[in-house]
Amino acid sequence: MSEAPMPQTPMSSDVTSDDKLWAALGYPIVLVAIIVLFMEDKKNRPFIKFHAIQSIAANVVFIILGTIITTVTFGIGGICFGLAWLVFFYWAYQAYQGLMFEIPVLTKFIKNQGWA
Repeated sequence: MSEAPMPQTPMSSDVTSDDKLWAALGYPIVLVAIIVLFMEDKKNRPFIKFHAIQSIAANVVFIILGTIITTVTFGIGGICFGLAWLVFFYWAYQAYQGLMFEIPVLTKFIKNQGWA
């Protein structure tokens, strides 16, 4: 039983521009995503909650991989790994467009855990 990937389509019309802004800010600034999960009115919005959890998980994975790569390459990988952080701005742009998108392995893991 295979699961089809989530299409990159805009959410329903109940997603407001405020929802899009909070979701987008959570990717480059992980503290915003953490704060969103403590705000009752925001964490009850499915679009914001999905992106907040996904951005927290992506940032945790990024920090762990960055630490490992920097350690293994004696600091040289850390220089290049900083450039890889730019992908968070692309994800923020997609969230601001109102898209629900999947980060290949991470989103499936989050859904299997029941977090989003």
